[in-house]
Amino acid sequence: MKKITTLFMTLLACVLYPVIAGAQVSMAVQLPPAGVLQKAQLWNIMLVNAATRNLDVRIMLRLTDAVSSEAILTAVSGSVTLSTGGRQLQAKDVAPVQYEYLSPAADRRENGLLSPGSYIACYSVVIDGDKTDLPVAEDCIPFTVEPVSPPLLNMPSDSAVLETRLPQFTWIPPAPITQFADLNYELIVAEVRENQSATEAIQQNIPVYRATGLRNIFLAYPSGGYALDSSKTYAWMVNANNGRQFAAQTEVWTFTLKKNISNTPDGSPYIQLKQEADGVFSNCGNILKCAYNNEAGEETVKYEVINLSSGNARMFTGSFTLQPGSNLLEVPLDHHRGLKSDVNYCILLHNGRGETWRLNFRYHPAEQQ
Repeated sequence: MKKITTLFMTLLACVLYPVIAGAQVSMAVQLPPAGVLQKAQLWNIMLVNAATRNLDVRIMLRLTDAVSSEAILTAVSGSVTLSTGGRQLQAKDVAPVQYEYLSPAADRRENGLLSPGSYIACYSVVIDGDKTDLPVAEDCIPFTVEPVSPPLLNMPSDSAVLETRLPQFTWIPPAPITQFADLNYELIVAEVRENQSATEAIQQNIPVYRATGLRNIFLAYPSGGYALDSSKTYAWMVNANNGRQFAAQTEVWTFTLKKNISNTPDGSPYIQLKQEADGVFSNCGNILKCAYNNEAGEETVKYEVINLSSGNARMFTGSFTLQPGSNLLEVPLDHHRGLKSDVNYCILLHNGRGETWRLNFRYHPAEQQ
């Protein structure tokens, strides 16, 4: 009878142990409510063991997007020994951590930064070796990761009066760029109605133009887009996203159009240079406007303009002074008297990596309009 009682008590202890341990383990996750957050900071946790014996536990983490509920990553810590009392944990105390990345926007580097956005981090503590895998402590913490600097609008300047119906929008990327694994932008243009602020116009009105998934920090208003009216005021702003996750946004600026704008080609947008010849021609006036991404960080590059209608005869050459990243380049054409209207030309940019970037264009002198 004594053996049966002992066996019963042993089985009862095995069944009740996780419940008893659960009542004796508490957890407090210590995340900053907002700011730049390194992945290692996810493991700043206080665990308290109120039992009279040591416990070996593991911590499981699931990180999700607070807006879309998309899973970002899951993680399981190494075994952690808790003696009686409290223990403050950091990343080094829970190593080795096994991560599973569920979003392409997640930074896979060991000491990487979390991308800007709103998150929910849910933690579970399980006893090492417990076959039930039932958590003995759980906690979910919402937090926000913000870039050091959000994206900033550049041009057109706030309250600008434009002399073109096809404005060129440019902005400055958020910083630091290393926070973003898949940085892209959304540009919104909306009409500002009577008694509305610019912010209200963006929030409440149907946009007259919206562009998503932008990789460059500039965009030309499309010639086939909604016709902008010189009697109206327009608001514009840019959202920065990491993949599909919202990260940060700019201020809201406004612009208007000058009355009686002449639709000259010099009001045309900047066109991205390409490596391949696509057969598409851009019409330009006395200024050829093109965009180039200086990935190599070169200080200068050379270019040449050739006549496609005359066996690729060279018309003239020149050079550009560059900055790292995106560059908006202009080539004055009015002083090159050899150019003729409605002739097919091409500008070729030759960089230091042996690449050739090009743009086909047709010249339409402004005085002929």
